[in-house]
Amino acid sequence: MIKPRTETPDITINLVDDTTWTLSEQNPSNFTLLVVYRGKHCPVCKKYLETLQEYIPDFENRGVNVVAISADLEERAKATYKEWDIKNVPLGYEFSIEEARAWGLYISKGIKEEPEEFIEPAIFIIRPDRTLYASCIQTMPFARPEIEALIKSIDFVLDKKYPARGEA
Repeated sequence: MIKPRTETPDITINLVDDTTWTLSEQNPSNFTLLVVYRGKHCPVCKKYLETLQEYIPDFENRGVNVVAISADLEERAKATYKEWDIKNVPLGYEFSIEEARAWGLYISKGIKEEPEEFIEPAIFIIRPDRTLYASCIQTMPFARPEIEALIKSIDFVLDKKYPARGEA
């Protein structure tokens, strides 16, 4: 588990637009929002990322860079990007199970139509210096923070200069 106010691991991930995304190269005014989703097989993830798509301008207006990543292989990730309404969400793939464990994420064994192994969802809000501000790590596809609530929380944090909590 990564504690708030401590440095997160660096991560470089391939994006579906054939570029790479590296956390240490991000230069947001306020935060990076790293959204880990289960993969193409997850209808809850589809709805979540499509909602995220609606709020991309709101995050940008608040100085928040957004990226969504999964363990899906390139072909599945590119199909996800094409089939879901997420054209403005930077979408990364092949986030390794080993890296996910370093971030304290939960891993599930696939059942039915799911991949053999995949990463359960999480949200990380990371300061420009790569220290963790906040996280929400799930063991299931549901019970994620609502996107609109995240926007309101970021407004509060920025307005009140509210410090990261949970570091003790």
